[in-house]
This record gives sequence, C-alpha cells and structure tokens, in this order.
Amino acid sequence: MLPFATLLQLTTATSTPLYVQLSQQLGQLIRAGTLAAGQRLPGSRLLAAQLAINRLTVVAAYDDLLAQGWLSSRGGSGTFVADHLPEPAPQSIHNQVVNPTVQPGYTFASRPHLKVPVRNSPAGLRFDDGLPDARLAPLDELSGAYRSYSRWGNKQAHFGYADTHGHPFLREQLAQHLNETRGLQIGPANVLITRGTVMGIHLVCQTLLRPGDVLVTGGITWTTASMNAQQAGARVLTVPVDEHGLDVDALADLCARQPVRMVYITPHHHYPTTVTLRADRRLRLLQLADQYGFALFEDDYDYDFHYLGRPILPLASADRHGMVVYVGSMTKSVAPAFRVGYVVAPSALIDELARLRRIIDRQGDPALEFAIGQLFETGEMKRHFRKALRTYLGRRDHIAQLLSSELANDLSFTKPDGGLALWATFRPDVDLPALAEQAASLGLSLSSGLPHVRPGQQPHSIRMGFASSTEAELEQAVAILKRVTMGPNNKASRR
Repeated sequence: MLPFATLLQLTTATSTPLYVQLSQQLGQLIRAGTLAAGQRLPGSRLLAAQLAINRLTVVAAYDDLLAQGWLSSRGGSGTFVADHLPEPAPQSIHNQVVNPTVQPGYTFASRPHLKVPVRNSPAGLRFDDGLPDARLAPLDELSGAYRSYSRWGNKQAHFGYADTHGHPFLREQLAQHLNETRGLQIGPANVLITRGTVMGIHLVCQTLLRPGDVLVTGGITWTTASMNAQQAGARVLTVPVDEHGLDVDALADLCARQPVRMVYITPHHHYPTTVTLRADRRLRLLQLADQYGFALFEDDYDYDFHYLGRPILPLASADRHGMVVYVGSMTKSVAPAFRVGYVVAPSALIDELARLRRIIDRQGDPALEFAIGQLFETGEMKRHFRKALRTYLGRRDHIAQLLSSELANDLSFTKPDGGLALWATFRPDVDLPALAEQAASLGLSLSSGLPHVRPGQQPHSIRMGFASSTEAELEQAVAILKRVTMGPNNKASRR
C-alpha cells in the first residue's frame, strides 16, 4: 500500500475544495506513473481515514476521476487506475530540471526583432512618447453612447458575430469625417476598422510583403513598423531624414538600384522627430510611387492636432493611382485604451485585409465602434478635437518656454508645428539612459533614447510628450529634469 498520507497534501487554507485537491493530486500521481495502470486504489473509507477527511470527499474525488477516464470501477472489486493508460516514459535529467511554467519541453525560435521593450503609459510625472490626456476625453458622452448600443435595434444581431471589416456605422461616419477633414474621396468600402494602428500595419505588411521584399523607411522611425516588416520576412532599408522630412532624392537613388515594395512614412509629423514633409517632397514621393510601383504606407498618427494654421493634407488626398495605404487611430486622438483604428485603401485591398483579419481577430468591438460612430455623428468628437487642440497648443507653448528658460544650455529643440511631443537633442556629454534612470528615481518618467538608435549607439535625442500633462505638471517635470541634467554630482551629465 502506497503512503497516501505522505503523497497527498490537502489543505483548507485555499478556496479549492478538498475533493478537487484530492482529484488533482491523484491525477498527478497517475500521470507520473506512481499509480500504475490497473493498480487498485484503497476503498473510500480507508483512504478517508488515512487522510483524516470525510469519506464523501473521497467518493467525490473518485467520481471526478472516473468521469475523466483516469479510473475505472469494477463491481464488487473496487476502484482501479484505468487499464488503457500508457506506461509513463522515463524522464531524462534535462526534463526533470525544466520548470514547465517558464520553459516548454519543446523548442521554438525566438525572433530577435521582437525583443524590443514595451513602454507602458507611466503614472505620475512624465514626458511620454506623445500621448493624449485621457482626462480630456469625452468619457461621459462615450459611456452614454456605449450604453445606447444595448437599447438599439436587434439584440441578436448586435451581440452576435459582426462584419470583419468593422461596424458599418463607424465605417460610414469615418469615411465622411476623413473626406471632410483630410480631403479624401472615399466611401465605407474603403475603410477597415482595426484595433489600432499596430493592427493595421500588421495586416498590411502580412498582405503586401513577401520574404525578400524591401520596405524603406526613415533612418530613425517607429520601431513597430520595422518589426512588422521583418516579421513578414521583408528587408528594411533606410534613407536619411532631415529638417524637411524624408530624403526623397536618396529614395529615388535606392529605387534606381533595386526593387522597392513599400515605403513607410509619417509625413505630417515625422516620427520621432516631428518634422513635416515639405510640399515638393510630397509630390516627388507620389511620382516615385507611380514610377516604381511601390506602395506608400502613410501613417497619419496625429493629424488632428496641428497648431500652425490648417493641417497639410495627407498624401492619400492627392493619390490618383491607388498607391497610398492610409492608417490612423483613436489612440492619439482620444486615449490609448480605446483600441479603434482604421485602414483606408482601395476596396480590393480592404477586402483582402478583412479576410486576413478574420483569422487573427474575428472582429473588433462592435459596441465600442458603434459608440464612437455616434460621437462622430453628433459632432461630439469634433468638439473634443477643438477643445483638445486648444489645450495642447497651450501646453506646447508652455513646455517650449520652460525648456528655453531652464535648460537652454543643455538641450535644443524646434517647437513643433503640431503633434503631442517635441524632439529634444541633449548636449553630447549627457548619458541619456543614466539620465532616465535618475529621473525615474525622483518620480519623472522619460525615454532613454535607446528605441531611436541602432544597438550599441549612444542616443542624444528623445521624444518629450507634453500633451498628457497639465502646465503645473510640466513645471514639476522640468524642475526634475533640470536637477538631474545640471546637478554637480550627477553622473548622467558626465562621461
């Protein structure tokens, strides 16, 4: 007889019922081979006495294992481990030292291009990546619109499976909004709703890129876009970015030397430097796309916030040959938690993206998509954009004044024409990763600059998001930044 009192450890200090604990532990003994196939188990009274528990607890555990097929009952003979179970294979030393909650027993390839730290929205004082202030979001109006979804129309239709293209109501409202504000000439058939820009980039890269294809982007760019291209098997090549945006002459030279499948660009406010692509370069870029046949992937991540007159219309507004794929989202316009984005393209591509989306994410969030569509229809979203634009303009001017007066000798920047962040370049002797660590110890979150340089390079510039902080919070943040940058005992300020 096995020493069940030693092998089985039951406790009342957990919410798991005793019979479940007993069933699970007996099952583990069977799977490990400690209890062999065909072995007779002690009667319920005997095992209950050994474990000092109620007999009914043992009966319930045995019944559970019988239902799962681990045990079999023979009338008049007792309860046995099922005969059909295979004999456990001897475990190697390697398998014995593996922690199965950490490492699987099989191998898999870890992709180096995916090993990029994920930066979450920080709490407290911050210079983030350029996020909106969620405190300004029309949350009450959105909540009301969200609740109305359950009272509108057919319940079976609204809470069942939905269109892989996205909610038709939001597609209609977005098409109208984009036509009015961005000069596009599209209909709902040209719009695919996604769970943010990242999903749109992933779908497009998986659809348009094949192993060995070339995607071209700026020398400094959004890492996530490059990661998606690499995930699709494409090669990522870069061209310089200067004070006027992407160097299209360098792009033309590259296209003359080899085929290019796609060009990823953020022309309105280049990520991360915030510069706007000059008008002549925009025209040349469209001409090159038509000449060489590459897709222009335009990421217009913060079009709604431009402070110097009217925003420059996107490349997609001047596209007459179907070369531009245009993406955007509510993430930068409202708040990152609202995972609603969109892809705009010829309907044939939109349909193919929807087919691919089906095997990744069957559909989005119809209730949320409907609610956001309502905010567009009622004009609430436009009112939010106007209010947020005024607020962010004031915060841009305030941070520019603070940095100019407090840190003029330590960093330089150009006040951005739009967007939610500025691009600051520190003096060469500042160790930005160390600076970020010291700032964090004092309650200020800011970038180390490492995401914007190649491995092994020393960063000198960072994005400093200002929109998510009030003017008082910006003042506190700059005070901490000044302290860690200029302090006489600050190691971050010396090599």
